Amino acid sequence: MAKKVNGNLTGIKNTVIERIAQLYDISMDQSEFASAELIEALSTLTGEIGREISVYIARNGSIVDVSVGDSSTVSLPSMRLVRNEDRLCGVRCLHTHPNGDGRLSGVDIGTLRSSKLDCMAALGVLEGRPTQLYAAYLGEKNEETDTCDALVYGPLRPLKLPQGALIAEIFNSDDRMRSVTKAVADTESERAILVGMENSEGYDTLEELAELAKTAGATVLNKVYTRKRAIDNATYIGSGKAEELALMRSELEAELFIFDDELSAIQLRSLEEILGARVIDRTTLILDIFAARATSREGRLQVELAQMRYRLPRLLGQGQVLSRLGGGIGTRGPGEKKLEIDRRRIRRRIYELEVELSEIEKQRELRRDARKANRIPLVALVGYTNAGKSTLLNRLTNSAVLAEDMLFATLDPVVRQITLPGGTEALLSDTVGFINKLPHELVKAFRSTLEEVSNADLILHVIDYSSPYHEKQMQVVDEVLSSLNAADIPSFRVFNKLDKAASPAPANGDGRFSISAKSGEGVSELIAAIERALNSARQEIELIVPYSKYEAIAFIRERGMLLEEEHLESGTRIRARLDGADIGQLKKIIDF
Repeated sequence: MAKKVNGNLTGIKNTVIERIAQLYDISMDQSEFASAELIEALSTLTGEIGREISVYIARNGSIVDVSVGDSSTVSLPSMRLVRNEDRLCGVRCLHTHPNGDGRLSGVDIGTLRSSKLDCMAALGVLEGRPTQLYAAYLGEKNEETDTCDALVYGPLRPLKLPQGALIAEIFNSDDRMRSVTKAVADTESERAILVGMENSEGYDTLEELAELAKTAGATVLNKVYTRKRAIDNATYIGSGKAEELALMRSELEAELFIFDDELSAIQLRSLEEILGARVIDRTTLILDIFAARATSREGRLQVELAQMRYRLPRLLGQGQVLSRLGGGIGTRGPGEKKLEIDRRRIRRRIYELEVELSEIEKQRELRRDARKANRIPLVALVGYTNAGKSTLLNRLTNSAVLAEDMLFATLDPVVRQITLPGGTEALLSDTVGFINKLPHELVKAFRSTLEEVSNADLILHVIDYSSPYHEKQMQVVDEVLSSLNAADIPSFRVFNKLDKAASPAPANGDGRFSISAKSGEGVSELIAAIERALNSARQEIELIVPYSKYEAIAFIRERGMLLEEEHLESGTRIRARLDGADIGQLKKIIDF
């Protein structure tokens, strides 16, 4: 059976394709790097078609793959024949450059590294004759770049190659690879390229995506902005742009592409086939971060539910992703276990999760009712992720909630009690941060948790004033609050991180406060305003309750805030705060 010629064969006559396929029949001795017969055949054929031809050569001298590129780009198939994690793949690549220049490109070196080739060699060809040859091998690992340096030999005379020396260098390179242990390889972060469309909003969403990728543990190699255009149903960005990204993947040794917008199942599969790497979108990335950060039982269930709902319609496009067990960013968490999971099992798991979460929601409702009965007001801290909500909570309550300079440091809701300077007791709730393009499935899964915000007496909208995009971030938070029916709840805009801001702070007033939760600047004014707001609908009363009317004291404890209590001979002196309606009810119990 004839061996197949891979690559771009458009416009090449069948007779020429048959001659290219005959390259498979050339055999060489194990001591030969590239025989004169192979060099001359490659040169002649390249001169005829004006395109690059690549051959992959095993260590026994046999040719295991033949491919054709085009006149301007290198298109090398992935030959992942790695025997062990710390060994070369056992195959070397020799390909032609029809412009006569045999120097290796960045894509050539990237492919050498990513495929762990024995060697990457380029043969310059001009008018059907070989001109020069360059050969590159993997060298020692560079700690600064976290990649292996490339050792390049050339220019060499193609028909008078130092065959023995070039073969010997393959084994030297293999010995260097053995020194890199698998344990070290396992700690390396995934190498990612970010892709998004330009926008006219002045908001660099790819910069934010880079922070998300960093939070998930990826190393960002490059950010690619594509021009605003109609979305391609098959590849999102168009096949031409996808081919460019495939070359970039080879050059940068990328393992992962992260797209800034949601991708359909068809788009995921098409892109993975063209790019030759895993592809995830912004939503998958955010869900992955949540899966890694959620610690409470409720949080883990909510994340799994969001993952299941999101993956169900995208099973078609998860070819490479689902073929790996624990295959990196986007595959973590309890959501996906193996390739064979089908829609029926996912739907069943979604039902089970919804039942479990409904039971937890009942418990949450009981706690919420108990809090309402105790009349303790709730203050909810909301804001864009990494705005400083947890730092402010710690400042106000002397707590030690995790507060890090990273996205989504807080996932599980935290509630702390605080006694304000005037004696008012309140609960402070720290919620999960919002973000641009917050996944709909995540909002839906976390709705029971987020509804704490809609039951708050006061909302503190914490804003990272040091961010150049704080106005857009404020808009995102306002939109989420509106979706939670919390837009009409009294709120303060708290401009945080004054210690890092480049511009002057907004003046306090009209529900706006400028602070630094880290240093404490402006926090005392905020606390005083919180207490005034919580007590604005309440009146302070002072009266003596006869001992025969003790039910009045019970009513005050249940419906209001008891500030002072002193037992006198004639009765109990009470100082308390109550709503106007509750004061009317109290007067029916006792005249005062």
